[in-house]
Amino acid sequence: MSRRRVLVTGLGPVTSIGIGAHDFHRAQLAGISGTRRLTRFIADGLEEYPAGEVTIPAELAVSRRQAAATDRCTQLAVIAARLAVADAELDLSTMDRSRVATVIGTGIGSAETWQAAAGTLAERGATKLGPRFIPKGMCNSAAATVAIEHGATGPTCTPVLACASGADALVAAYQMIVSHEADVVLVGGAEAPLVPAIVGGFAGMRALAGPAGDPSRASRPFSGDRTGFVLAEGAAILVLEAEEVATLRGARVLAEFAGYGRSSDAFHVTAPRPDGEGAARAIEAALRHAHLTPADISYVNAHGTATPLNDAAEVAALRHALGDAVSGIPVSSTKSQTGHALGAAGAIEAVALVQSVASAIVPPTINLTVPDPALGLDFVAGGAREAKVTAALSNSFAFGGHNVVLAFTRV
Repeated sequence: MSRRRVLVTGLGPVTSIGIGAHDFHRAQLAGISGTRRLTRFIADGLEEYPAGEVTIPAELAVSRRQAAATDRCTQLAVIAARLAVADAELDLSTMDRSRVATVIGTGIGSAETWQAAAGTLAERGATKLGPRFIPKGMCNSAAATVAIEHGATGPTCTPVLACASGADALVAAYQMIVSHEADVVLVGGAEAPLVPAIVGGFAGMRALAGPAGDPSRASRPFSGDRTGFVLAEGAAILVLEAEEVATLRGARVLAEFAGYGRSSDAFHVTAPRPDGEGAARAIEAALRHAHLTPADISYVNAHGTATPLNDAAEVAALRHALGDAVSGIPVSSTKSQTGHALGAAGAIEAVALVQSVASAIVPPTINLTVPDPALGLDFVAGGAREAKVTAALSNSFAFGGHNVVLAFTRV
């Protein structure tokens, strides 16, 4: 019996370079940078760091009542889900909503709520936290709120896998559809980490690109002068449908979610294995699951954080898993433009990859003016490139050694 096919029919990115599928794709291909100096808070020593902030236009913003009841992370997810459902032209009122699932991953979750709670505890005491603190602060708030808004009464869950959370959410959604647990899934990731505790924590780890220099050039994946990642907020929701459901309603199909691979480095809580062995096993597993070979791959959307260790380990993994074929495969990093949105990154990058499959254009890795000779792959440094993308991989590698690789193909 053949495996149930999983199709992508809608995209809802909310990022520092663009909101909505059209604006996000246009900004990607134009090589726009969304990284600027921090403006969401003022804290001595941190406000000079670059960040990928999202500006929500008034017509897309949640209501004042919903804003008061939810964290910014949840709000970004709600907007992304609305955009994805509209992009898919999905009328849930005509469907059995018990067959519609919601899966939204996050690495940190409701950071603004917890930051505010810390201030309240210090200044006024625990009895002043108020009744909204717990529901606003829950990691699953985004998934629950989206499910409630759309009346999606199928399974709802929240994968928490650091920077691979959004990608792992897509794996969970895939499994729900293939196992017939759901027919349609609203799936992705959301993150709003631009608060003093999170920025300061990553700065203390020396993981962030430094505050000196042009903030629009701070994220430089695979560059010889890369210094760290740029922290970003954002969200992305994709609409996944079983093939027979999409066919019945005459849906526009953007790509097939063909398979995935996962592994653990079991090496270090923050550092990747230098040889990339764990990540390579996830790539190989994705190829097997999707019935692809290295020669079939025509694009890789890299994890590409711009940290010296991660970029080198990812290239080692690609060389190990794809062999000689890797030299002819374009590889680019969305984070060079958007910054690193942690648990939302894998979902944002899945949107970018699906758009590459659908448009036959590969987005660039911007800010790559000093190539690292030790890496030496085709990082699409000169701007967007026309290319027939028939099968592609999206890599997400997280603190804790969690590796998730997604495979998408042209339909």
